Amino acid sequence: MRELTPSEVVAELDQHIVGQDAAKRAVAIALRNRWRWMQLPESIRKDITPKNILMIGPTGVGKTEITRRLASLIDAPFIKVEATKYTEVGYYGRDVESIVRDLVEASISMIRGRRRGEVEAAAKLRVEDRLLDMLERHSDFSELPASRDELLTKLRAGELEDKLVEIRVTQRQLPLQIMSNAGADQLEMEMQGLMERLGPRRSRSREVPVYSARRVLVEEEIEELLDQDSIQDEGVHLAESRGVVFIDEIDKICGAEQAQGPDVSRQGVQRDLLPIVEGTTVQTKYGYIKTDHMLFIAAGAFHGSRPADLMPELQGRFPIRVELSDLTRDDLVRILTQPRSALTKQYQQLLGVDGVELSFSVDGIDAIADLAHQLNRTTQNIGARRLHTILERLLETVSFEAPTPQKRRVLVNAAYVNEALADAVKTDDPRRFIL
Repeated sequence: MRELTPSEVVAELDQHIVGQDAAKRAVAIALRNRWRWMQLPESIRKDITPKNILMIGPTGVGKTEITRRLASLIDAPFIKVEATKYTEVGYYGRDVESIVRDLVEASISMIRGRRRGEVEAAAKLRVEDRLLDMLERHSDFSELPASRDELLTKLRAGELEDKLVEIRVTQRQLPLQIMSNAGADQLEMEMQGLMERLGPRRSRSREVPVYSARRVLVEEEIEELLDQDSIQDEGVHLAESRGVVFIDEIDKICGAEQAQGPDVSRQGVQRDLLPIVEGTTVQTKYGYIKTDHMLFIAAGAFHGSRPADLMPELQGRFPIRVELSDLTRDDLVRILTQPRSALTKQYQQLLGVDGVELSFSVDGIDAIADLAHQLNRTTQNIGARRLHTILERLLETVSFEAPTPQKRRVLVNAAYVNEALADAVKTDDPRRFIL
């Protein structure tokens, strides 16, 4: 884990997210506390649990992005889930324990990707030897250099990419998909894992060019070099000690339980979430996983409900609460220009591939922000996501006509915005033109 002070964390987040200083401070403190916890002796560490966070704010103001960037800062496994996709045990659908299983899978995939980078160079050297053997065995070897060193030189120079070699490809037949009701996820997982291990394998020979064979062989050699048990053990430990779970739309499972209807199990989802958040042990195909030191960040708009509508026990498991404010017109201007991957910079890079030199003037940025702010006030407030819809409509013609033989310059100023979006600006109902 990188040793970052709270002010350094906020500075990193400021490069990608505009505003929301209170939320940034809260997650920065949570991250620093996580690092402090790791420095403590084991006898003390086991009694200290992460302080979970509840973010309250409308859609499109940065709740998910703050959490995602936070996880990337510390190279922690991260998953985002929607509370509404889970059901109480006994109802058809996914149970909340699958959150932990998904996090462990994400953690193991993260470790596997890291280990792949470590063994890739060695795998490529082994593949070169195998390709040389295949070339030497091939019938047209008479056309190739007699010396193995000369053959290797040509192979590395890319002069043999189109030569045909014979490789043996092993394919595993996919097992039948097993469907189960909610509460039976563990049985489904165990049965599918068993069928994957015992499933029949088919092997056949194919003649392919060297460039195609190399891709297949590199994957084989990487898998051969990877220590799967070590990857799984490290992935499980990483998920338990540094896993970050973002639970979105938690406000949708608030309120009293109904006797019937689609929301019948929502209150039960809260009861099922409670032990996961406060710390329990979940069985996965990699063994038992403890959730005691995972960091849970919940978020919701809470338009039709309040945080107080959550179960008191669940409320108590999210002691840090931050409110994210609506985006102002000035915030939208900053979002268009300041972040490292601002929307305007993204479109400049995309259209630059087709030879379009796209630029935005100050009054053009202001016009886009004014329209986005107006639409958020007069229609549904979708925050910064409104900028995506406006820019797509604004640059639709340019994007369509972009693949031209000659380079083209496009300046997006206030006149350009007003002309391109004239219908939306003039009409009394902008929803007819911009969703």
